Amino acid sequence: MATARALQWRKIPVSLAELCLDTTLRCGQSFRWRKSEDDVWSCALHGRILSLRQDSTHLHYKAIFPGDGQASLTPSSSALKLTPVSSLEDDDTEALVHHYLNLGPDLTELYEQWSTADANFKKKAPKFTGVRILKQDAWEALVGFICSSNNNIKRISQMMEKMCLHYGPEIGRIGAKTFHDMPVPSALTAPRVEDHLRQLGFGYRAKYLQRTAVIVAEEHGAGWLDSLRNPESPVMGVKPSGAGEMLSGGREGYRRAHEELLALQGVGPKVADCVCLMGLGWGEAVPVDTHVWQIAQRDYNFGKGKHSSPTKATYDAVGDKFRNLWGKEAGWAHSVLFTADLRSFSERLTTKVQVTEVKEEEVAKALTEIQVEAEISTPINVKREFEDEEKLLIAIEEVTAKRPVKRRRKAYADTGITR
Repeated sequence: MATARALQWRKIPVSLAELCLDTTLRCGQSFRWRKSEDDVWSCALHGRILSLRQDSTHLHYKAIFPGDGQASLTPSSSALKLTPVSSLEDDDTEALVHHYLNLGPDLTELYEQWSTADANFKKKAPKFTGVRILKQDAWEALVGFICSSNNNIKRISQMMEKMCLHYGPEIGRIGAKTFHDMPVPSALTAPRVEDHLRQLGFGYRAKYLQRTAVIVAEEHGAGWLDSLRNPESPVMGVKPSGAGEMLSGGREGYRRAHEELLALQGVGPKVADCVCLMGLGWGEAVPVDTHVWQIAQRDYNFGKGKHSSPTKATYDAVGDKFRNLWGKEAGWAHSVLFTADLRSFSERLTTKVQVTEVKEEEVAKALTEIQVEAEISTPINVKREFEDEEKLLIAIEEVTAKRPVKRRRKAYADTGITR
C-alpha cells in the first residue's frame, strides 16, 4: 500500500491587504481550487495537494505528497493512506506558495501607484484589496482559458475537474475527495480524446484542446510555452532577468508571445492575453472581453458605439489606454477592476439602507413633538460570503416617542461597506 506523506500546517505572515485568498482564487484566474466547509482551499499542484487558509495576519499552508508510485495515471484510490510527518528534507512547498501566489511585489505600494494614476481605480480598489495575479503553469492557463470561451467560472471549473479526473495523475485524497493534477499535453494528443471530451460536456472546445495539445507536445515540443515567458517572471527556481523597454503596445517579448499563441487552436486575442498575463507573467497583457469592454465604455470614455463587443481597433485601444495609465502591470490593475465588476462580488460595492424623510413644512412642528434617541452600538462583525474578511457595521436605532410624523415617504440610498 502506498503511503502518502503529509506536512503539518505552517504559516507565512501576510495581511489581507497584501493577499486575499477568497478573492484571488475566485476571480477567474485559476479554475481548479476547491473550498471546503472549514474555509480551506485545496488544489493538486506540482505533484502534491496544496491546502491554504488565511486569517487576518497569516497565510497557513500544508501539503500532502503521494507515496511511491502513487502519481501514475489514475491509480486505485484505495491504495492511499495518509501519514502526517513534521517535515520533509526535500520539501519546497513554502517556495511554491511564495512563487504561485506571487507574494514578492508590495501590493499596497502598487495599489497606491494605480490609485494615484486613476481616480476610478482609487474609488473601487479599497473594497478589493489583496488581489494578486497568480504565477500559474502556462499549460494550465492555456487549457483553462480555451475552456473559457462563451463560458462562466463555475462551468469552466467543472470542465477542468473532469479533464484532470480522466487524464491527470492522481495525487491523493482529503476525506472523500480525490485530487488529480493537470494532465501533461501529451496525455491529450490521441485522436479519441476529442470525442471523449465532447462526451464529458466540452462541446466545440474539445477539438481545440486536442489539436492544441498536439501542437504543443509534438510540433513545438517540451519547453516551448515556457520560452514565451517574461524573463522577469520565470518558472520557479530560475533567476529573473530583464525584459526590455516598455512601449505603448507592450514589450517586444510580450508582443511575440501574444502573436505565437494566436496560432493555436481556439486562441483569439483575449485568450492569448489571458495566457500572457496569468500563465507567462507579462503584466502588461490586458484581456479585453465583453465585460472589460463595458468597463471601458462606462468608466473610461470609450463611448457606447455600435458594437456590443470590441473590434480589433477598440481592443488594441483599450489595452493601450490601460498600459499608458498603469504601466507594465496594467493587466494586474485591470484584473482588480474586472473582479469588482463580477456579479459574485457585487455585494461589496453597495448595500441598501432605509432612510426616512420628513417634509420641510412639518419640521418645526415635529421637533416639538418627537424625541429621537440615536444609539450607536459598538462595531460588530458581519459574516458575509468572505468569512475571513471582517467588515464593520454601525447599527443605528431610532426610537420615536409621543406620536409619529404623518406623510413620511421612503427612499433608498447606496452605502458602500469597505473591509
